[in-house]
Amino acid sequence: MQLQPNLSAFLLLLFLSLISCAGPEPATEETPTRPNIVIIFLDDSGWSDFEPFNVDGLKTPNVTALAQEGRSFHNFYVPQAICSASRSALLTGCYPGRTKVFGAHGPNARGLERNFATLGEVFKPAGYTTAIFGKWHCGDQPDTRPPARGFDESAGLMYSNDMWKYHPENPEYWGRFPIKFWENGKVTIEDVSKDDQKHLTQWYTEKAVDFIQRHRDTSFVLYVPHNMPHVPLFCSPEFEGKSGRGLYGDVLLELDWSVGQINQALKDNGLDKNTIVIFTSDNGPWHSYGNHAGSTPYREAKATSFDGGIRSACIVKYPPEIEANTVSTSTFFSIDLLPTLCQLANVDLPGNEIDGMNVWELIRGDEGAKNPHDFYAISTGNHFEGIISGDGNWKLHLPHNYRHLIEAGMDGMAGKFEQWHIDTSLYHMSEDPMESKNVIEEFPDVARSLIQMAEGHKHRFYRELKEIKN
Repeated sequence: MQLQPNLSAFLLLLFLSLISCAGPEPATEETPTRPNIVIIFLDDSGWSDFEPFNVDGLKTPNVTALAQEGRSFHNFYVPQAICSASRSALLTGCYPGRTKVFGAHGPNARGLERNFATLGEVFKPAGYTTAIFGKWHCGDQPDTRPPARGFDESAGLMYSNDMWKYHPENPEYWGRFPIKFWENGKVTIEDVSKDDQKHLTQWYTEKAVDFIQRHRDTSFVLYVPHNMPHVPLFCSPEFEGKSGRGLYGDVLLELDWSVGQINQALKDNGLDKNTIVIFTSDNGPWHSYGNHAGSTPYREAKATSFDGGIRSACIVKYPPEIEANTVSTSTFFSIDLLPTLCQLANVDLPGNEIDGMNVWELIRGDEGAKNPHDFYAISTGNHFEGIISGDGNWKLHLPHNYRHLIEAGMDGMAGKFEQWHIDTSLYHMSEDPMESKNVIEEFPDVARSLIQMAEGHKHRFYRELKEIKN
């Protein structure tokens, strides 16, 4: 018997319907999207420069909004409070004692050796598109600049913006090295001028926003290490005189604007819910420069291992896992960011040994979460100067000299320092974050344990190190 056309069509549709109801095809299952990563890294910003960390300070609505959307960390540290050492530690997850990147390197310097993988070199092979727009300061040779270190796109300066002919203390020496502006491995400005410096923050921000727009359909790592507020201070004409707090305040306002532009670009492109945003600084303020320097409530400042130098304000935003508008006093270091981000993105760790550890449970605020480190090592230049316990409660200073500000400079001129000395000292940081009372006699067992750890670290990384000029 021959079926009528209408009946045949009905049976065919019924058959197809039964097949589709048998279960979802694998292709229709939702695949988890790997998080994007944005790191905004300021230069010499003080712990209390921005409103979330200083309610009586300059109003910075965009950084405040970021804090309201994420979590502010009051006990975030860098292992060394100087440019190159801090940046290399962030990008590699390694202590300066391991990489031997100390202090701040100058023009044409080797910088970070290639046997230490950077954030770009770790995430790029895993399928991430990578970019850096800002100050690199991890090497100024063809195979140590960003394009050779895992970054698909790059633009900015290779070292600090004060290493030029207008240096306030040594213009003859630094004048031999014109600052160049690089884009994707090519020099686009041979001799950066004062007017060019006024636009650095704006240029980096525009490139970051453009990068987000162009790569909204791919996983990406965006690293924005601003030159500001490192001296010499510059800001766009649109921000000059706007803060009512001098040039330093104007610079902070433009940096706040930059944070807002990047955060809004993520929202406009539907990426903010799947992007980890980290906002912090490479170290504390360079208080030698007085009204051209930031502020911190803690002892001393940049280029020391006191908390005024190594403690930086930090905000982390990741809506799926971090509760909004919260504050944490948990302690962790910049060396932990690389392994933590690898864990979140399911990316393999570098093949070389690193010092940082995954601290995501601590950052997320899980109940009972503990820092996996026994201690963190701190240094200045090539001098190993002490350790902080993993829980942040104790800080041990080994005997060392440090520079103490006697008279601050003004309007871009440096101040005057004296060399001071500290003997072996123990501070109970949870009770005395200002490092004002040495309690080594009161807690001999704690001191003995920390000294033993410190001696082990020193023997491992500093045993054969010769003294070099800082």
